[in-house]
Parts: sequence; structure tokens; C-alpha cells
Amino acid sequence: MALNKGELVAAVAASTGETQAAVNRVVDALFETIAKSIAKGEKVTIPGWLSVDKGHRAARTGRNPQTGATIQIAAANTVKVSAGSKLKAAVK
Repeated sequence: MALNKGELVAAVAASTGETQAAVNRVVDALFETIAKSIAKGEKVTIPGWLSVDKGHRAARTGRNPQTGATIQIAAANTVKVSAGSKLKAAVK
């Protein structure tokens, strides 16, 4: 079972009394701001809940599982998400 964006927006709207349209704009703005910050190399931290940071994966040699041929896997930027203490405590 997974909570999708529409269900999240509906739950927050019900909890706060705001309209779903208003909550949807806030959720969109939140993720847009996080994405822009991470792209600039800034770490985003919501104390106790989560932190999001840009990571880097070095280039490496891999193997095609179907043919066994060696392939070069390019370096890539990644996103690291870490759960905070309040989020960890909530799932215990």
C-alpha cells in the first residue's frame, strides 16, 4: 500500500481545513524548492523529519547480465534522503 500525491493532498486538506487546490500548490512548491536547492548543491534539512542532499556515484565497470559483456557505467549525480529521529520514531 502506498500513499500517492492525490491522497496526500486530500489527507493534508482534511487535516488543516484548507482546500485541496491550495494544499496541492503548497506541495508542488515544496518539491520544486527542494529540487532547485539540491540541484545547486545545497542540503535541505527539516530537523527531526528528513534531510535531502546531492550525492555522486563514480564511473565504474559493470557487466551486462544477459550477455556477460563488460560495459562502462557513467558517473552520475544522485539524491540521498535520510530519515530524521521523529520520522524513525513514528514507524517504530
